Amino acid sequence: MRTYSDLFRTPEFTPLFLASALRSAAQTMSGLALGTLVYEATDSPLLSALSMFGPSLAQVLGATTLLSAADRLRPRATLTGIALAFAAGTAFLALPGVPVWGVLVLVFGLGLIASLGGGVTWGLLNELLTRDGYLLGRSVFNMMHGITQILGFATGGLLVAALSPRLGLVVAAALYLVTAVVSRFGLSRREPRAAGRPSVAETWRTNALLWSSGPRRRVYLLLWIPNGLVVGCESLFVPYAPSHAGLLFAFGAFGMFVGDVTVGRFLPPRVRARLGVPFLLLLATPYLFFVLHPGTAVAAACVAVASVGFGASLIQQERLMELTPDELSGHALGLHSSGMVTLQGVSATLAGTVAQLTSAATGMTVMAAASVAVTLALSATGKREERRPGDRRDTEDGAVGGLGVANVDR
Repeated sequence: MRTYSDLFRTPEFTPLFLASALRSAAQTMSGLALGTLVYEATDSPLLSALSMFGPSLAQVLGATTLLSAADRLRPRATLTGIALAFAAGTAFLALPGVPVWGVLVLVFGLGLIASLGGGVTWGLLNELLTRDGYLLGRSVFNMMHGITQILGFATGGLLVAALSPRLGLVVAAALYLVTAVVSRFGLSRREPRAAGRPSVAETWRTNALLWSSGPRRRVYLLLWIPNGLVVGCESLFVPYAPSHAGLLFAFGAFGMFVGDVTVGRFLPPRVRARLGVPFLLLLATPYLFFVLHPGTAVAAACVAVASVGFGASLIQQERLMELTPDELSGHALGLHSSGMVTLQGVSATLAGTVAQLTSAATGMTVMAAASVAVTLALSATGKREERRPGDRRDTEDGAVGGLGVANVDR
């Protein structure tokens, strides 16, 4: 599978793509509207960041209790149910008079429900496509996510500025409802990929199995921590530029789109395999300039350049799939998704705390510096382990942690 047209000729790819696009637009609009609403009510960078990214914190609970269901539930019913839950919850948030603590409780509950969404969606995508088509397919989803973020933040910014944040929440609730309709009637009924009943014990067992491999652990850490710390920078866009936060988010989405196109379509496999760490450094470095408190135009340029580095995620996901058998792909990708957004929520909390004590610009600079440091440390650790005797054996024989894959370099 080498072209985008090949992807859209694949049965069920288009409805899954459309449902994800609608969900992305709804998340974008509701996040900006809710962050603005909370900031206006509290004047608190911390609470604003928590309202936008705090639901991600709930996903750590989902990752340790619910994730075994990602391969053991019917995808169509699960995705439809998640969309309906978000439609109802977002509509409730649009009601006047909901206290801030009630907002936070509800969005954390929705975050717990969402912990299943990533594993089910990406597991289904991996099932629909051939293994060599996954990266191209995921790059298309990421590009779509960038485009819908641009449109969502632009539209949401206009609604927030010209009318009301509550209207943005109403529109987002409607988009979630359409997502449910597309999922229900666009996808076919499929049996679960794995046998058995989902349980907390099974979730823990498979998590431990996936985590038991050194190479896979490093991939997970590179997927989670540098990315999450930079999202902490993004969580401060509203307090940094209250009137232009939508513009900063839109430029960030554009940069992410460019990075995903570059990695997914134009870089040969051997080239992109060497660019994971450079892309992660690009992701964080431009945010260091926020120590100078740049104006909106320079800030937007920095955000756009930095967001090209989100293309690193595609490189690392491709490696993760090489290290994971097909029957656990949904769980493995769900663990990646839940761990990533959990770290994003933690980072948003840390960034908001730093900004509360200092300023939004300082918070962004601190998070960017931490991302650079973590990336360099993980890269150095990987290189040292590769040079040690016996590491080749660990990479080939131990990389799957006893999951039955004989050769991970295929």
